[in-house]
Amino acid sequence: MGKEALKMLHFGFNQDQGCLFCGTNAGFRVYNCDPFQEKMRRDFKDGGIGYVEMLFRCNIFALVGGGDNPKFAPSKVMIWDDHQNRCIGELSFRSQVRAVKLRRERIVVALEHKVLVYDFKDLKLLHSIETLSNPMGLVALSPSQDQTVMACPGLHCGQVRVELYDVRRTKFVEAHTTSLACLALSLDGKLLATASERGTLVRVFSTTDGSKLQELRRGADPARIFSIAFSRGDIPEFVAVSSDKGTVHVFNLDPKRTAAIPSTDATSTQIDGNSPRNPVSALKFVSSFLPVPYFASERSFAQFRLPEDTKAVVGFGPSNSSLIVASASGSFFTASFDSDKGGICKQESFCKFVELDS
Repeated sequence: MGKEALKMLHFGFNQDQGCLFCGTNAGFRVYNCDPFQEKMRRDFKDGGIGYVEMLFRCNIFALVGGGDNPKFAPSKVMIWDDHQNRCIGELSFRSQVRAVKLRRERIVVALEHKVLVYDFKDLKLLHSIETLSNPMGLVALSPSQDQTVMACPGLHCGQVRVELYDVRRTKFVEAHTTSLACLALSLDGKLLATASERGTLVRVFSTTDGSKLQELRRGADPARIFSIAFSRGDIPEFVAVSSDKGTVHVFNLDPKRTAAIPSTDATSTQIDGNSPRNPVSALKFVSSFLPVPYFASERSFAQFRLPEDTKAVVGFGPSNSSLIVASASGSFFTASFDSDKGGICKQESFCKFVELDS
């Protein structure tokens, strides 16, 4: 019997977007993004890894089995210590694990109808949240030590539940009228970005009070949004979005809105659709009498066209004007854009991080 063809089951970036990880039907791998190089590889002869989550750049990982021959049960989260080259803890469930997020003191696990929060020290359950059906495992966890913020689907279509754990407050954001497809938090947890299954709009909210800060238009045609990423910094300058259309869109975040995040009710913030740098349609004025604010939403500030049409996730490189993109075909790209003028991104580098068997 021949060797099984190598397949990639999961891939993504760590909390600071400095590392790329992937799970395969033969183990998992970690790469440094700048400069790009493989940092570690763990090959298992007895099964695949369907989900990987790093804890920043340390030796602790969360692993979930996957593929035709899973290394671990897909209903378990295994805490892997790479220094010891073994699992040091596990969480077991009655249904398949959809996603895992880590921060230094918390483990968050998404199941299809529930999100569970655990203490990292003793794996004690701290919080159980019922959600709408969540087969994609949508959940976001702020990595900053300053505050603990978690976002996940609510119990209504298009709704996001935001948990502000440090102040023991819960906010519900009515983000979209259709089902959620993607959500992300800024590093400090103060900003939430969401996209629906339509994939035409990305909306940015304040997690403090749930108010909408900006409405960003990816395009007019429906698309499947694969990832959303905020740039680094206390006040993020940009947000990037990847989709099945093969183009990464970068939007400017209005510093006047994001720097002065409101603390009153959601009705106090109005969207004027006039970010200093994101293009707005010349027909913006007609949005006042159209049922959908198509012309008021802001267009992307910069664009990076991938040379291949496949699933891709986006992050920001060492500077806020640089992008990193990884694809399901095993390709890794870096690109840059003019932070003042925007426009078409320049591809800076390309490499294959996994040579997949056809």
